[in-house]
Amino acid sequence: MSLQQKNHVEEDSLKPSKDVDTLFTELVHTCIPPCPKFDIDHLPKRVQNIRSNLIRLCGEAEGLLESHFSTILASFKNPLNNLKVFPYYNNYLKLGHLEYQILSQHLNNKQPKKIAFVGSGPLPLTSIVLASNHLTKTTFHNYDIDVSANSKASALMVNDDDLSTRMVFKSTDVMDVTSELSQYDVVFLAALVGLDKKDKVKVIEHLGKYVAPGSLLMLRSAHGARVFLYPVIDTDCDLQGFEVLSVFHPTDEIINSVVIVRKHYSHNPKVLQMPSVNSSSSSLIAPFNCNCRMMIFFHV
Repeated sequence: MSLQQKNHVEEDSLKPSKDVDTLFTELVHTCIPPCPKFDIDHLPKRVQNIRSNLIRLCGEAEGLLESHFSTILASFKNPLNNLKVFPYYNNYLKLGHLEYQILSQHLNNKQPKKIAFVGSGPLPLTSIVLASNHLTKTTFHNYDIDVSANSKASALMVNDDDLSTRMVFKSTDVMDVTSELSQYDVVFLAALVGLDKKDKVKVIEHLGKYVAPGSLLMLRSAHGARVFLYPVIDTDCDLQGFEVLSVFHPTDEIINSVVIVRKHYSHNPKVLQMPSVNSSSSSLIAPFNCNCRMMIFFHV
Protein backbone atom coordinates (compact mmCIF):
# COMPACT_ATOMS: atom_id res chain seq x y z
CA MET A 1 0.00 0.00 0.00
CA SER A 2 1.36 3.44 -0.92
CA LEU A 3 1.76 6.37 1.46
CA GLN A 4 -0.96 8.15 -0.46
CA GLN A 5 -3.39 5.28 0.15
CA LYS A 6 -2.50 5.26 3.84
CA ASN A 7 -3.24 8.97 3.89
CA HIS A 8 -6.89 8.27 3.05
CA VAL A 9 -7.71 6.75 6.44
CA GLU A 10 -11.00 8.19 7.65
CA GLU A 11 -10.57 10.26 10.81
CA ASP A 12 -13.59 8.68 12.52
CA SER A 13 -12.01 5.22 12.15
CA LEU A 14 -8.78 5.90 14.04
CA LYS A 15 -9.85 4.28 17.31
CA PRO A 16 -7.92 1.08 18.10
CA SER A 17 -9.19 -1.87 16.08
CA LYS A 18 -7.71 -4.73 14.11
CA ASP A 19 -7.92 -2.81 10.83
CA VAL A 20 -6.41 0.38 12.26
CA ASP A 21 -3.64 -1.52 14.04
CA THR A 22 -2.77 -3.40 10.84
CA LEU A 23 -2.75 -0.24 8.76
CA PHE A 24 -0.50 1.71 11.10
CA THR A 25 1.82 -1.26 11.64
CA GLU A 26 2.22 -1.45 7.87
CA LEU A 27 2.88 2.29 7.73
CA VAL A 28 5.57 2.05 10.42
CA HIS A 29 7.23 -0.90 8.68
CA THR A 30 7.21 1.12 5.46
CA CYS A 31 9.06 4.00 7.12
CA ILE A 32 11.59 2.13 9.29
CA PRO A 33 14.09 0.86 6.66
CA PRO A 34 17.07 3.16 6.02
CA CYS A 35 16.76 5.49 3.07
CA PRO A 36 18.92 8.20 1.51
CA LYS A 37 18.83 11.56 3.26
CA PHE A 38 16.47 14.05 1.64
CA ASP A 39 15.34 17.60 2.25
CA ILE A 40 11.68 17.74 3.26
CA ASP A 41 11.34 21.24 1.84
CA HIS A 42 12.44 19.98 -1.58
CA LEU A 43 9.80 17.26 -1.77
CA PRO A 44 6.95 17.85 -4.23
CA LYS A 45 4.14 19.86 -2.67
CA ARG A 46 1.76 16.90 -3.00
CA VAL A 47 4.14 14.67 -1.02
CA GLN A 48 4.61 17.37 1.62
CA ASN A 49 0.83 17.56 2.05
CA ILE A 50 0.63 13.77 2.37
CA ARG A 51 3.35 13.89 5.02
CA SER A 52 1.57 16.60 7.00
CA ASN A 53 -1.68 14.64 6.94
CA LEU A 54 0.05 11.41 7.92
CA ILE A 55 1.71 13.07 10.93
CA ARG A 56 -1.65 14.49 11.99
CA LEU A 57 -3.39 11.12 11.58
CA CYS A 58 -0.60 9.31 13.43
CA GLY A 59 -0.84 11.83 16.26
CA GLU A 60 -4.58 11.38 16.59
CA ALA A 61 -4.32 7.60 16.39
CA GLU A 62 -1.53 7.52 18.97
CA GLY A 63 -3.58 9.64 21.36
CA LEU A 64 -6.60 7.37 20.97
CA LEU A 65 -4.44 4.28 21.46
CA GLU A 66 -2.92 5.63 24.67
CA SER A 67 -6.31 6.69 26.00
CA HIS A 68 -7.74 3.25 25.22
CA PHE A 69 -4.98 1.39 27.05
CA SER A 70 -4.93 3.84 29.93
CA THR A 71 -8.58 2.96 30.51
CA ILE A 72 -7.77 -0.75 30.36
CA LEU A 73 -4.87 -0.38 32.79
CA ALA A 74 -7.01 1.59 35.23
CA SER A 75 -9.25 -1.47 35.58
CA PHE A 76 -6.39 -3.37 37.26
CA LYS A 77 -5.85 -3.09 41.00
CA ASN A 78 -2.19 -2.23 40.35
CA PRO A 79 -2.06 -0.64 36.88
CA LEU A 80 1.71 -0.12 36.87
CA ASN A 81 2.28 -3.84 37.37
CA ASN A 82 0.45 -4.56 34.12
CA LEU A 83 2.05 -2.15 31.66
CA LYS A 84 2.96 -5.04 29.37
CA VAL A 85 -0.62 -5.06 28.09
CA PHE A 86 0.31 -1.95 26.08
CA PRO A 87 1.61 -3.36 22.77
CA TYR A 88 4.53 -0.93 22.46
CA TYR A 89 5.69 -1.07 26.08
CA ASN A 90 9.00 -2.71 25.16
CA ASN A 91 9.75 0.17 22.79
CA TYR A 92 9.30 2.60 25.68
CA LEU A 93 11.62 0.50 27.84
CA LYS A 94 14.30 0.75 25.15
CA LEU A 95 13.69 4.45 24.57
CA GLY A 96 13.74 5.14 28.32
CA HIS A 97 17.05 3.31 28.68
CA LEU A 98 18.49 5.23 25.74
CA GLU A 99 17.36 8.61 27.06
CA TYR A 100 18.63 7.81 30.54
CA GLN A 101 22.07 6.99 29.16
CA ILE A 102 22.08 10.22 27.15
CA LEU A 103 21.07 12.24 30.20
CA SER A 104 23.66 10.57 32.40
CA GLN A 105 26.43 11.60 30.03
CA HIS A 106 25.48 15.25 30.31
CA LEU A 107 24.54 15.31 34.01
CA ASN A 108 27.79 13.65 35.11
CA ASN A 109 25.72 10.70 36.37
CA LYS A 110 23.89 12.90 38.88
CA GLN A 111 20.15 12.41 39.26
CA PRO A 112 18.12 15.54 38.52
CA LYS A 113 15.80 16.70 41.28
CA LYS A 114 12.92 17.71 39.02
CA ILE A 115 12.03 16.89 35.43
CA ALA A 116 9.19 18.36 33.39
CA PHE A 117 7.55 16.35 30.63
CA VAL A 118 5.55 18.52 28.24
CA GLY A 119 2.77 16.66 26.44
CA SER A 120 2.67 13.62 28.73
CA GLY A 121 -0.76 12.37 27.61
CA PRO A 122 -3.11 9.78 29.18
CA LEU A 123 -0.40 7.10 29.34
CA PRO A 124 2.87 8.83 30.38
CA LEU A 125 5.13 5.86 29.76
CA THR A 126 8.37 7.81 29.37
CA SER A 127 7.94 9.39 32.80
CA ILE A 128 6.86 6.07 34.31
CA VAL A 129 9.80 4.13 32.86
CA LEU A 130 12.37 6.74 33.84
CA ALA A 131 10.92 7.21 37.34
CA SER A 132 10.58 3.47 38.01
CA ASN A 133 13.76 2.10 36.45
CA HIS A 134 16.35 4.86 36.24
CA LEU A 135 15.66 8.13 38.06
CA THR A 136 14.27 6.69 41.26
CA LYS A 137 14.68 9.84 43.36
CA THR A 138 13.51 12.37 40.77
CA THR A 139 10.15 14.14 40.82
CA PHE A 140 8.35 14.34 37.47
CA HIS A 141 5.97 17.16 36.60
CA ASN A 142 3.80 16.06 33.68
CA TYR A 143 2.19 18.84 31.66
CA ASP A 144 -0.74 18.28 29.34
CA ILE A 145 -3.32 20.73 28.06
CA ASP A 146 -5.98 17.98 28.13
CA VAL A 147 -7.59 17.69 31.57
CA SER A 148 -9.08 14.28 30.79
CA ALA A 149 -5.67 12.95 29.71
CA ASN A 150 -4.13 14.00 33.02
CA SER A 151 -7.07 12.54 34.92
CA LYS A 152 -6.52 9.17 33.26
CA ALA A 153 -2.77 9.33 33.78
CA SER A 154 -2.95 10.24 37.47
CA ALA A 155 -5.44 7.42 38.10
CA LEU A 156 -2.72 4.93 37.14
CA MET A 157 -0.52 6.10 40.03
CA VAL A 158 -3.05 5.95 42.86
CA ASN A 159 -2.06 2.54 44.23
CA ASP A 160 1.68 3.02 43.85
CA ASP A 161 3.11 4.45 47.08
CA ASP A 162 6.25 5.71 45.36
CA LEU A 163 5.09 7.15 42.03
CA SER A 164 1.92 8.62 43.49
CA THR A 165 4.19 11.07 45.33
CA ARG A 166 6.81 11.62 42.61
CA MET A 167 4.50 11.98 39.59
CA VAL A 168 2.72 15.34 39.49
CA PHE A 169 0.17 16.22 36.80
CA LYS A 170 -0.48 19.76 35.64
CA SER A 171 -3.38 20.51 33.29
CA THR A 172 -2.24 23.63 31.50
CA ASP A 173 -0.88 24.94 28.23
CA VAL A 174 2.89 25.11 28.63
CA MET A 175 2.81 28.41 26.72
CA ASP A 176 1.13 29.85 29.82
CA VAL A 177 3.85 28.54 32.14
CA THR A 178 6.68 31.02 32.71
CA SER A 179 8.92 31.36 35.78
CA GLU A 180 7.88 27.91 37.02
CA LEU A 181 9.94 26.37 34.20
CA SER A 182 13.17 27.57 35.81
CA GLN A 183 12.91 24.93 38.56
CA TYR A 184 13.54 21.98 36.24
CA ASP A 185 16.94 20.44 35.62
CA VAL A 186 15.59 18.71 32.51
CA VAL A 187 12.57 19.33 30.28
CA PHE A 188 11.26 16.69 27.87
CA LEU A 189 9.22 17.83 24.89
CA ALA A 190 6.97 15.12 23.45
CA ALA A 191 7.19 14.45 19.72
CA LEU A 192 3.55 15.34 19.14
CA VAL A 193 3.64 18.73 20.87
CA GLY A 194 3.54 21.12 17.95
CA LEU A 195 2.65 18.97 14.95
CA ASP A 196 3.02 22.07 12.82
CA LYS A 197 6.61 23.26 12.38
CA LYS A 198 5.84 26.84 13.41
CA ASP A 199 3.96 25.71 16.53
CA LYS A 200 6.82 23.46 17.64
CA VAL A 201 9.38 26.23 17.18
CA LYS A 202 7.17 28.58 19.22
CA VAL A 203 7.12 26.06 22.08
CA ILE A 204 10.90 25.63 21.91
CA GLU A 205 11.39 29.41 21.92
CA HIS A 206 9.08 29.72 24.93
CA LEU A 207 11.00 27.04 26.82
CA GLY A 208 14.25 28.74 25.87
CA LYS A 209 13.00 31.98 27.37
CA TYR A 210 12.04 30.55 30.76
CA VAL A 211 14.09 27.44 31.56
CA ALA A 212 17.18 28.03 33.68
CA PRO A 213 20.57 28.54 32.02
CA GLY A 214 22.42 25.24 31.93
CA SER A 215 19.25 23.13 32.04
CA LEU A 216 18.76 20.37 29.49
CA LEU A 217 16.03 20.02 26.90
CA MET A 218 15.29 16.58 25.47
CA LEU A 219 13.40 16.54 22.19
CA ARG A 220 11.99 13.84 19.94
CA SER A 221 12.62 14.12 16.23
CA ALA A 222 12.68 11.85 13.18
CA HIS A 223 15.14 10.81 10.50
CA GLY A 224 14.93 9.24 7.05
CA ALA A 225 11.48 8.03 6.00
CA ARG A 226 10.41 8.22 9.65
CA VAL A 227 9.79 11.92 8.99
CA PHE A 228 6.46 10.76 7.54
CA LEU A 229 5.45 9.69 11.06
CA TYR A 230 6.72 12.48 13.31
CA PRO A 231 7.78 16.14 13.09
CA VAL A 232 11.45 16.94 12.58
CA ILE A 233 13.67 19.15 14.72
CA ASP A 234 16.11 21.13 12.58
CA THR A 235 19.18 21.42 14.80
CA ASP A 236 20.53 24.28 12.68
CA CYS A 237 17.46 26.53 12.85
CA ASP A 238 14.96 25.46 15.52
CA LEU A 239 17.09 25.61 18.67
CA GLN A 240 18.13 29.23 19.05
CA GLY A 241 19.55 29.91 22.52
CA PHE A 242 20.50 26.25 23.03
CA GLU A 243 23.73 24.35 22.52
CA VAL A 244 23.23 21.08 20.67
CA LEU A 245 24.99 18.35 22.65
CA SER A 246 24.09 15.20 20.73
CA VAL A 247 21.63 13.62 18.33
CA PHE A 248 20.71 9.93 18.30
CA HIS A 249 19.12 8.28 15.27
CA PRO A 250 17.74 4.79 16.09
CA THR A 251 17.89 2.20 13.35
CA ASP A 252 15.62 -0.38 14.98
CA GLU A 253 11.93 -0.35 15.94
CA ILE A 254 12.36 2.77 18.07
CA ILE A 255 10.94 5.42 15.75
CA ASN A 256 11.98 8.69 17.33
CA SER A 257 15.37 10.29 17.11
CA VAL A 258 16.52 11.93 20.33
CA VAL A 259 18.02 15.42 20.47
CA ILE A 260 19.55 16.80 23.66
CA VAL A 261 20.45 20.47 24.03
CA ARG A 262 21.55 22.77 26.84
CA LYS A 263 20.36 26.33 27.38
CA HIS A 264 23.21 28.78 27.00
CA TYR A 265 24.51 30.41 30.15
CA SER A 266 25.14 33.66 28.30
CA HIS A 267 22.30 35.85 27.08
CA ASN A 268 24.34 36.58 23.97
CA PRO A 269 26.12 33.32 23.19
CA LYS A 270 28.69 33.21 20.44
CA VAL A 271 27.70 31.39 17.30
CA LEU A 272 28.88 27.81 17.56
CA GLN A 273 30.34 26.34 14.41
CA MET A 274 29.18 22.75 14.04
CA PRO A 275 31.22 20.39 11.88
CA SER A 276 29.43 18.87 8.93
CA VAL A 277 28.37 15.30 9.56
CA ASN A 278 28.47 12.70 6.82
CA SER A 279 28.93 8.98 6.43
CA SER A 280 32.71 9.29 6.48
CA SER A 281 32.86 11.30 9.72
CA SER A 282 33.58 8.32 11.94
CA SER A 283 34.77 10.58 14.75
CA LEU A 284 31.30 12.09 14.98
CA ILE A 285 29.20 8.98 14.50
CA ALA A 286 29.64 6.17 16.99
CA PRO A 287 27.76 2.89 17.47
CA PHE A 288 25.27 2.70 20.31
CA ASN A 289 24.01 -0.44 21.98
CA CYS A 290 20.37 0.02 20.96
CA ASN A 291 21.03 0.00 17.22
CA CYS A 292 21.37 3.78 17.02
CA ARG A 293 23.60 6.19 15.21
CA MET A 294 24.95 8.83 17.58
CA MET A 295 26.09 12.21 16.37
CA ILE A 296 27.94 14.18 19.02
CA PHE A 297 28.51 17.82 18.23
CA PHE A 298 31.87 19.02 19.50
CA HIS A 299 32.15 22.74 20.11
CA VAL A 300 35.32 24.77 20.30
